[in-house]
Amino acid sequence: MWKKTPSPRLKQDVDSTIYELQVRDFSVNDPTVSAENRGSYLAFAENGNGTKHLRKLAQAGLNTVHLLPTFDIASIPEDPAKQAVPQCDLRSYPPDSEEQQACIDKIRAKDAFNWGYDPWHWMAPEGSYTSTAAKADGGARVAEFRTMVGALHRSGLRVVLDQVYNHTPASGQAQTSVLDKVVPGYYQRLNATGAVETSTCCQNIATEHAMAQKAMVDSVVLWAKYYKVDGFRFDLMGHHSKANMLAVRSALDQLTLKRDGVDGRSVYVYGEGWNFGEVANNARFEQATQGQLGGTGIGTFSDRLRDAVRGGGPFDDNPRTQGFGSGEATDPNGDSGANPDAAKRLKHDTDLTQLGLAGNLRDFSFRLNENGAVTRGDKVDYNGSPAGYADQPDEVVTYVDAHDNETLWDSLTYKLPVTTSMADRVRMNTVSLATTALSQTPSFWHAGADLLRSKSLDRNSYDSGDWFNTLDWTGADNGFGHGLPLKGDNEAKWPYQKPLLANPALKPQAADVQSATAAAQDLLRLRFSTPLFRLGNADAINAKVSFPASGTADARPGVIAMRVDDTKGRDADPSLRGLVVVFNASPGAVTQKVPGLAGASLTLSPVQSGGSDPVVKGATWDVASGAATVPPRTVAVFVQR
Repeated sequence: MWKKTPSPRLKQDVDSTIYELQVRDFSVNDPTVSAENRGSYLAFAENGNGTKHLRKLAQAGLNTVHLLPTFDIASIPEDPAKQAVPQCDLRSYPPDSEEQQACIDKIRAKDAFNWGYDPWHWMAPEGSYTSTAAKADGGARVAEFRTMVGALHRSGLRVVLDQVYNHTPASGQAQTSVLDKVVPGYYQRLNATGAVETSTCCQNIATEHAMAQKAMVDSVVLWAKYYKVDGFRFDLMGHHSKANMLAVRSALDQLTLKRDGVDGRSVYVYGEGWNFGEVANNARFEQATQGQLGGTGIGTFSDRLRDAVRGGGPFDDNPRTQGFGSGEATDPNGDSGANPDAAKRLKHDTDLTQLGLAGNLRDFSFRLNENGAVTRGDKVDYNGSPAGYADQPDEVVTYVDAHDNETLWDSLTYKLPVTTSMADRVRMNTVSLATTALSQTPSFWHAGADLLRSKSLDRNSYDSGDWFNTLDWTGADNGFGHGLPLKGDNEAKWPYQKPLLANPALKPQAADVQSATAAAQDLLRLRFSTPLFRLGNADAINAKVSFPASGTADARPGVIAMRVDDTKGRDADPSLRGLVVVFNASPGAVTQKVPGLAGASLTLSPVQSGGSDPVVKGATWDVASGAATVPPRTVAVFVQR
């Protein structure tokens, strides 16, 4: 059945809509999955709540599940008898208590949970994710992993594996050291004194060495060929060379359906193109970083739109800095120290968001809100670096949250005014997700972003156990108010967190979650309602995508009007002459004039006029003035036929 279930095919990589999910999170707390399969690969083959939810998302337009590490992990005991469990009643403590984290902290190094970014064996599936009956059987883990892949394919979902080749958990003669025992001092990256580099917070790997690259390439090919997975995400990809990644790409491209059972050219490759550590600024080789992968078809996560929409950055001491999607300047949260020059910052964050919607291309030109000048993407500033860095849209993965840092919902909890109603919080969650779903690049959501998932404000839940990483597909408990998060990574923010966690008005109910996921599914339907959201190449984006009101007297704070013009030949979508998307992140209704469209007839997209949100149905288009009136905290798509 696994071999006979084909992978869903995409016409182009920018069609990717990706949902980042951890195997254990998927089912460990799902009572609709059999007890022996909870937290395991086989849960994906059951008709539990998680499977039902993924299928609903797939029907709406989700097409890819990205699994956090599933190779053999060093930090998780595989024998259930050796896995520690909390020795306290976690639900008995108040929502702002220190007790939950203290209880988890005592056992977290020996429990069954870890994200798994500590690879022991790159080419073997992780054993703790096998079913209860198969824990001691190495062959069973292979079969069960393949069953999971086949089940996801049957649900209409491609499978991406999270790969970690930049570091290992140990070096030398340590128990979990492998490579140093094969050839001491060769595979690990050393500094000038012979010590292993640890800029990744672990023992770094020198994939610039020929045999280290070979291990990396051979491993990727194995997973593609013998497990039929559809893509790979590379952890800290900037610690690898561009040559490493091109070798991976070349090896995949040589796989064929006839000979290998997989079309390697359809396998999408992306990763973290961050620039830091001993390899920074191409110190040891040309890195696989943002802006250095032009023409390769290899994607990098873009922090540009992420920070502009959320506000601030992931390492801010004060987490209340607002952004385009969290009320910057239009809905102040009262923290002036975190939001100096908010009106000016909003203009720049709006520009970064617009550039992200257009694919984060280096040569995309538009009029800036910041100063009214027509500017190329690579001339827009992002913390001293070019904001636009891609040659093509498939070189960028657009996201507003991932497993790292606070969830989107927790970020909004920090940044929105405390008095913001729950209904408005849900709407801002949708506005933020829309900036990824309606972008010209692959779109990436953290699992549960559509369910208002919270990790009780934890900024680094890699080893915070099932309690802080809970994923409830029913919406009954989104995870907020599970206590103060672990002291080690969060204590400095406890003064911000404690009053928020103690506020019962900030925890959504199941009805709020259902409203959020229905709205998110409408976003997916919008993305696939027309090819105009997925033009696929820079030439088409430069020719068709614009922000007509940007930098003009017509621009409104907290509002973006994006036009995709297909009037010349209708080559992208024969059914439409174009569309206009108005993102209104402000707390009030706006009438946004769209220059150049006076006299044009547009109507609300059928997806929204027949969709789940009654508010957006009140959005209107005035033909005479070429202006859209859009309700507060709403994204409206108008189509021109």
